[in-house]
Amino acid sequence: MLTRKLLESQDFAKTYSALENLFWTPAQLDASLNHMIETCPKDQGIWIFGYGSLIWNPLLEYAEVQPAHLKGWQRDFNIRLLAGRGSEHTPGRMLGLKTEGDTRGLAFRLSDDNARCELQLLWTREMLAGVYTPKWCPLSLADGREIFGITFITDPKHPLYESNSTLNTVAALISQASGSLGSNAEYLFSLDSALEQHRMPDSNITELARCVRQIQQNSPTR
Repeated sequence: MLTRKLLESQDFAKTYSALENLFWTPAQLDASLNHMIETCPKDQGIWIFGYGSLIWNPLLEYAEVQPAHLKGWQRDFNIRLLAGRGSEHTPGRMLGLKTEGDTRGLAFRLSDDNARCELQLLWTREMLAGVYTPKWCPLSLADGREIFGITFITDPKHPLYESNSTLNTVAALISQASGSLGSNAEYLFSLDSALEQHRMPDSNITELARCVRQIQQNSPTR
């Protein structure tokens, strides 16, 4: 599983060496991060919207966390996963967002004192290969506040984008994929469990997890 220590080390990039030809340069990462900081809405601080592993493994030092609701986007395993929890031989699927629907997750507010440091770690984690487009999206917090949070949206023009994210296709891939950070199925099961614990279940995630478990149970190799 991904740890903060690994994220802070030079070994993190080696975990995704299969994607090395897609890696962003340090200049590209800095430009993307600087743009988001410069365009942060005034008088609200820097918020991050977590809808996947940031919910159950945030690895962020944050000042506040709130349940949050994002309208107009929904979870979708639409990124080809060739490293981390997948490989070139057993590719899996990584979570992103697609238009339509809505998503419930967690919003993390960073402290002003270390916001840039935390964002740099976050950019290393999420933007190593530029598969997402970070956007300031409107979020409704559980306490009634309306804020904007950095949200990582799948870039449909990226080489790793997959337009076919039907249930059977994704379940078959996730059920057998694994890599240096663990199995793709473990990621899915952890997300499904965390959403239940936070009382924000996602029926699509729950159904996908059920299908993956069924495939694994019926696999002759298990």
